[in-house]
Amino acid sequence: MATSNPGPANPNAAGHPEGAPGAQEVTVRLDERNLRSSYANAFRTNATAEEVILDFGLNLVAPPQRQGGQPEIMLQIGERIIMNYFQAKRLALTLGQVIRRHEEQFGEIELDPARRRKTQA
Repeated sequence: MATSNPGPANPNAAGHPEGAPGAQEVTVRLDERNLRSSYANAFRTNATAEEVILDFGLNLVAPPQRQGGQPEIMLQIGERIIMNYFQAKRLALTLGQVIRRHEEQFGEIELDPARRRKTQA
């Protein structure tokens, strides 16, 4: 088991940022005995009135079904995470902080693949 003490940017177990009214110091113990890791290069989202549904998987290029046909991209879903909107918002804020720190250290992440390619001189 790993032990983590949330820093100022992370909410504590009660969901309050440290220093906020109602916040108290909490030690979080992580039980990673059943942890599984998987890789995803694609995702899709869906939602209900109460929950956010995140599907993670792999983009797989399938060859054309017939000669001269167009190739297809298949999204092979491997994991589904369902969470309430409170946790989804906390996740969104945390991911924003992680991306911001990464870009401060390594530069902006370009999402357009055509703009990522370097021209040869």
